[in-house]
Amino acid sequence: MVFTSFNFLIFFPIVAIVYYLTPKKYRWLSLLIASYFFYINIKPVFALLTIGISLSTYIFTKLIDNTEDENKKKNYMVVNIILILLPLFFFKYFNEINSSIFTLLESFNLRWPLPEIKMILPIGISYYTFMAIGYTIDVYNEEIEAENNFGIVALFISFFPLILSGPIERANSMLPQFRESKSPNYKMISSGLKLMLWGYFMKLVVADRVGIYVDAVFENYEFHNGTTLMIATLLYPFQVYADLGGYSLIAIGVSKILGLNVRENFRRPFFATSMSEFWRRWHMSLITWLTDYLYTPITFAVRKYKIWGIVIALMITFIISGIWHGASLAFVTWGVIQGLFLSTEALTNKKKIAFEKKHNLNRKIGYIFINIIITYVLFATSEVFGRGTDMSVALTVFYKIFTTSGEIFIGTSSTVIYMFVGILLLFLKDFTDEYYPNNFLLFENKNKIVRILSYSAIIIIILLIGVLDGGQFIYFQF
Repeated sequence: MVFTSFNFLIFFPIVAIVYYLTPKKYRWLSLLIASYFFYINIKPVFALLTIGISLSTYIFTKLIDNTEDENKKKNYMVVNIILILLPLFFFKYFNEINSSIFTLLESFNLRWPLPEIKMILPIGISYYTFMAIGYTIDVYNEEIEAENNFGIVALFISFFPLILSGPIERANSMLPQFRESKSPNYKMISSGLKLMLWGYFMKLVVADRVGIYVDAVFENYEFHNGTTLMIATLLYPFQVYADLGGYSLIAIGVSKILGLNVRENFRRPFFATSMSEFWRRWHMSLITWLTDYLYTPITFAVRKYKIWGIVIALMITFIISGIWHGASLAFVTWGVIQGLFLSTEALTNKKKIAFEKKHNLNRKIGYIFINIIITYVLFATSEVFGRGTDMSVALTVFYKIFTTSGEIFIGTSSTVIYMFVGILLLFLKDFTDEYYPNNFLLFENKNKIVRILSYSAIIIIILLIGVLDGGQFIYFQF
């Protein structure tokens, strides 16, 4: 069951009704049952993993909370983090390691007697792993008390809107909300429905339409010229943004309807004027998690190196982020590239600020526009390593971009037209939200007729040109 499936459109209203009919004291239980029902409908056996991680996290956070011995507390934390990470490393990196061993043996003409085993990655494991680790560290740092109710801990780790692809939430935000359920709130329900509607537009009209073209090009990269590959490269970030951004909005909207506030995950990233600003707007829940639990501790540990300590922390953080995305050299390269972008900005930031101030560039539209374009192109370029997932594919794509040209592949004309209609509408909404937040209001317009027409138009566009096949989200693989 996924958000874009017909089953979910039946499942969620039933969950919402049952949730609000349940006495407040036991609403967390109705959500826990719904969450496991949701996950079991995707892959039943993987529910055992979430139960195991929930149990381990509950036991060790209670042990941390109930001891005064600092060494014991630290040991409990480390042991639990290892237990939480073991399934992630096993399922996510087993295939890559196993394949490498087979390749190495074959290079020496050795034949392993057993057949090669391929493991299926449990959906959402990276996300609930990060949430469990964050909760454990927060209890160790005494930023939050360990939860006494095992069911609420299990709900936090398995909450169905977040389990598939985030946003990556924090225990200090979600646990109190699970304990203190609220009565139905018209404003939150209305806001949630609007977010869901725009999320479906981003996913079905933009991401899946762009995906048809990008997949046709990248999955047959050998047969396309450099011009077409360059166009697909520049389009791919829109696919990822609309895919994960759309999913995030649906997840946030679903949570709001249930009276729960979930953190924002994207904030118009394609209007960023630098890579550092871009990463403050893109996949914000992941970046803040990495900043709080990885980058900041590393920076503190290497603070004696001053600016170079920041560079070391950035490189380590983004290399780990690359490995988190996938166990391949291509993803590691992606992480190195992002680390280099941000490190270069950190090293040149003072000079850049002085130069901009001297020439008053921050108020000049042309300068802002050029920086936005440069930032977008840099990100799109790095994403080739993410989309190709294999170094040979990524390098071939770059080689063709710089050495061959020709006619642009169109494919089905209707797909291309619908794709650009979706991108244009998404761009216009982000543009007005970024620069004219109180003008050109549609969903939030004071005029009821304008609001109704806006909702109706988006619904019609989704039904007419959306890809209504329940396609998977890109980030399910992570």
